[in-house]
Amino acid sequence: MSKQQKPFAITLDVGSSHLNKTGSWRTMRPVYVDRLPPCNKACPSGENIQGWLSLTEEKKYRQAWELLTRDNPFPAIMGRVCYHPCESICNRGQLDLPVGINSVERFIGEQGLIHNWQFTAGQDSGKKVMIIGAGPAGLAAAYHLRCFGHQVTIFEAAEKPGGMLRYGIPKYRLPREKLRAEIYRIERMGVEIKLCHAVTDIDKTRDEGGFDAVLLCVGAQHSHMIEFDGEATIPVLDALKVLRDTEEERPNQLIGRVLVYGGGNSAMDVARTAIRMGAQDVTVISRNEAANMSAHPFEIQEAIEEGAEIRNLRSIRAINGNEITLELLKSSEIEQVGKPKTVKTGNYETLQADIVVLAIGQLLDEQLFQHTEVRLENQRLSIDDKMQTSQAGIFAAGDAVPSPRSVTHALGTGKKAARAIHAWLNQQVYQPAPQNEVASFDKMEPWYYSDALRTVQPHLDSIRRKNGFAEVVGDLDCEHGTYEARRCMSCGNCFECDNCYGICPDNAITKLGVGKGFEFKYDYCKGCGMCEAECPCGAITMLAEDI
Repeated sequence: MSKQQKPFAITLDVGSSHLNKTGSWRTMRPVYVDRLPPCNKACPSGENIQGWLSLTEEKKYRQAWELLTRDNPFPAIMGRVCYHPCESICNRGQLDLPVGINSVERFIGEQGLIHNWQFTAGQDSGKKVMIIGAGPAGLAAAYHLRCFGHQVTIFEAAEKPGGMLRYGIPKYRLPREKLRAEIYRIERMGVEIKLCHAVTDIDKTRDEGGFDAVLLCVGAQHSHMIEFDGEATIPVLDALKVLRDTEEERPNQLIGRVLVYGGGNSAMDVARTAIRMGAQDVTVISRNEAANMSAHPFEIQEAIEEGAEIRNLRSIRAINGNEITLELLKSSEIEQVGKPKTVKTGNYETLQADIVVLAIGQLLDEQLFQHTEVRLENQRLSIDDKMQTSQAGIFAAGDAVPSPRSVTHALGTGKKAARAIHAWLNQQVYQPAPQNEVASFDKMEPWYYSDALRTVQPHLDSIRRKNGFAEVVGDLDCEHGTYEARRCMSCGNCFECDNCYGICPDNAITKLGVGKGFEFKYDYCKGCGMCEAECPCGAITMLAEDI
């Protein structure tokens, strides 16, 4: 009688499944990739947002600060004034709500101030760079140039550094002690800032100082002014002067009935400043409908909460005495390139005001460039893709160059200009690093992420807000800062969740150790694609085999 045969699977020795190299059946190969998180892509300063959020989640605050400040030397400032385009494109927003990136950046910035963390300048290069303007672009460029080891001198016409950070953003959004602290950190690197020093001849100043390169960060310091029909008997002021006077504690005329003409963030800042200065009432006139105003939605909402009235789809037609004639507009189905179009209706209304403030755009001071070969086009400095102007060795950044006018974009252009100058000084050509494919939401597996409510920063109530210039928005504490960072889904970057390792039916994945990720054993991988399908963060892609 023959011996009973056991099933093949029972007699198979442990590990013998790897005797047959079943990977030869494969037509598709899984590959680990590092995709670019959309938040990183959207950041004008080029921050590695996912990276410093991950370190914050692990409570490695110093390391998070060091990684963040490689690209942005002002986390406490930018955590307050940046309009966080990163959040508008955050993949988490398609699951519940975007990660509060800006609030965590502010938290990390506060840790840097609390613990007095400082920057270190690079080894002296022997090169000298002259920067005109101590605003966000100039200061950011100075930081990056010092990291390269170049000597930097900033010439600033005003009595204090900061540019529009100081003279264009009110204290309730940016407390001056935070501004001073983060600028002082730049000075401690060895950056010299010459205040009350207006440059009238760029080439002469460059030659006298023995500078090897020049960076223009002059900003757009003049308000766009227009004349109206009629005979006004009330002041018509520009927004920048009003905000500067408030900063310098000069008497201003924000009393009685204040009308602000414009729909951008400067208009909201003037309106909210007028409320704090005790204006009887404040009305904002915008040519656009509410959804198309250029001001950030939260600025508009907070202005309304504090008592400002917003009248949309109106323009000032005439000012007679203290009577303002407004023409009513309507939205048109035909849109201009880059902005919605409105058309006149032929209908009018009037209101009374004691002061009108124009916040309808800013202009460049062209007189500074009359002794140079630098060219201007459409009120912007003409530059090439390396941030260099039409005159060799003179570069430009900030609001004066073709770029969206925001503090974040100013920092980004300052950083790019510093890198371009560094390359130029070394007789090289700056080449930005190539970017990886963006980790879009469709490349992720959101099922693995549980709902997590977004942390709300503390706010002063509207009554206390309008009675002074105390900061409106508060900080996150360590518990909430760490929690909010944990909401990041690590888009496109493996965080070693072990999903691929656990789900692989062929045991064709090797764990390399904490922080080292995984490796595919292609001899045994059949290319089924289960690892790619179940990777939460989209860090695996399938590539066709070369047959």
